[in-house]
Amino acid sequence: MNPEREHMLANEPISRLIWKLSLPATVGMLVQALYNLVDTIYIGHSVGALGIAGLSISFPLQMIIGGTGAMLGMGAASVISRNLGAKNYKRAEVAFGNNLLAVLIFGGAIALVGKFLTVPILQAFGATEAILPYALDYMSVIFLGAPLIVFCMSMNNVIRSEGAAKVAMYSMVIGAIANIILDPVFIFVLDMGVRGAAIATVMARLVVIGWITYYYSTGQSFLKFSIKYMKPQLDILGEIIAIGFPALVRHAASSFVFGMVNQLAAFYGGDMAVALFGVNNRVIIFSFMPAIGIAQGMQPILGYSYGAGSYNRAREVILKSAFIATVFSSLLACVFFIFPKTVISIFTHDPALLEMGPHALRLMTFALFVIGFQMIGGTLFQAIGKALPSFILNTSRQILILIPVLYFLPKYIGIDGVWLSFPIADILSTFITVLVVIPQMKSFKRAELAMEGE
Repeated sequence: MNPEREHMLANEPISRLIWKLSLPATVGMLVQALYNLVDTIYIGHSVGALGIAGLSISFPLQMIIGGTGAMLGMGAASVISRNLGAKNYKRAEVAFGNNLLAVLIFGGAIALVGKFLTVPILQAFGATEAILPYALDYMSVIFLGAPLIVFCMSMNNVIRSEGAAKVAMYSMVIGAIANIILDPVFIFVLDMGVRGAAIATVMARLVVIGWITYYYSTGQSFLKFSIKYMKPQLDILGEIIAIGFPALVRHAASSFVFGMVNQLAAFYGGDMAVALFGVNNRVIIFSFMPAIGIAQGMQPILGYSYGAGSYNRAREVILKSAFIATVFSSLLACVFFIFPKTVISIFTHDPALLEMGPHALRLMTFALFVIGFQMIGGTLFQAIGKALPSFILNTSRQILILIPVLYFLPKYIGIDGVWLSFPIADILSTFITVLVVIPQMKSFKRAELAMEGE
């Protein structure tokens, strides 16, 4: 491993190290979210509300594709960072190679499924007769580019696992800039509408792959690509998938929930409510990015500290990361509550959406301040290789809470029940996170005291 990075992970003061690794990750995540934000803004001001509704229907499927990359990348990042901490460099490189193999297999499988089943899948996720043509134009291209999307998502996590947070940030910044440049070319100049937005998104991933290839080919990473490390090693592949699986389940659960919301919105509020959810959901997901970036910056520090047996350092990074993430989440919650119409007007000038939107955005985001702690709690167990609690925390909000609330609440209060389901799920899942994280923090404390007593 790069001695400078190893010294940084092992010895640099936690507060400084969190900012050093989290700030690039946060910037990268915010920029990454621009892929969908930019598409929505351009489509909203060109194609209109039905175009936004098409993107809203497509977004759950994009989440599954991205979740596959997150599963492989987070699982591999955990394996790599813990083996770096334990100075088992050979196993870290094997994990790197097996991750690349898994990316090819999973990405190809998604593209194959999408080729034959796009229409029925879109209909299952709530596409009405009016919305389906727009969603089909978009997702037929995205499915084709699925292997590229999975690769980029996975490799950014792997790059962060060895402490190269700025490299991962540059990767996402480059992709976002490419997307911002290509979007108007395909949407306006070539007059390709929604399909043009999808083509721009996929082509931007090609630019990112070029940057990642440059990074590894110039020897800046200690991880070296070798065909021999792509030979399947089932114990490592199993560990990668088991640890990263909660991330896929979280994305898949979100995908199912968003499909459910699209259907409920169409039933209680019509096509305009679907478009409104498309806008508000983009805003909310964008607001998650700082907390996710801080959690990703925490992951290599925590994984290395845990692998090296430095439990006091592990506790410190968790507590400080949770505090920083909560501050960011709280600030964004205030912005959305005070200026909802201004936020929505970035995406559309449609009078119906501007009239419905502020009330819905306030309802959906008033509990946003708890999201930071949730993200840190879920990442904690991924970083230390504990798959079961990670699975519980990463799925409780969507599966255990949000789905039942969505099923019952709108029956009594209509469309407001759809919007209120989100903050209710945030609050209840935070309570579960507290119950699971506190025992682990106490376990770190006991382990540190035991080491001091030896």
